[in-house]
Amino acid sequence: MKGKVYTRTGDAGQTSLVSGNRVSKDDVRVEAYGTVDELNSNIGVLLHSTKLDDQNVITLLRKAQNKLFNIGAYLANDATDATLYGLTQEDVDELEHMMDVMSQELPPMRGFILPGGSRLSAQADRCRTVTRRAERRVVTLARSTQVQPLVLEYLNRLSDFFFVFARYNNIQNQVEEIYWDKDA
Repeated sequence: MKGKVYTRTGDAGQTSLVSGNRVSKDDVRVEAYGTVDELNSNIGVLLHSTKLDDQNVITLLRKAQNKLFNIGAYLANDATDATLYGLTQEDVDELEHMMDVMSQELPPMRGFILPGGSRLSAQADRCRTVTRRAERRVVTLARSTQVQPLVLEYLNRLSDFFFVFARYNNIQNQVEEIYWDKDA
């Protein structure tokens, strides 16, 4: 890729969407795809956690990163006929299947579990919370424009996956789950 990364076109707080339309950098659409991008970066950190050695999870997370790029590109397009590429119901089903497999190894929950445990689980919890924020930003965007329902479904399931994965990792590594103590 040749050329300079900087263009100076955003110095006044504006950015270009896929259509070429200029909007404020705090526009609800920019907030939505920007939060999806932030999530993708957090998954990158999770992928490089020292104890992540489950190839099925690694493959799923790499796939999720690509799906998030597709979602980001879709959200960055304000055209009324924008197409969502590379995201299908099968992607949601795959997340559900992985959660079902992991959940078989988990004890029943006795209450709300505090985020953390191992470093890997703490990063998965961070990914979960950023996913939830991305989902909220997309919900806000959907109030003013058409958004494919599959985007919200995928983000919702992805946040569920991070919750289950954080628990699964702690249990597999014999790290005690810490439950919320309302009287602490």
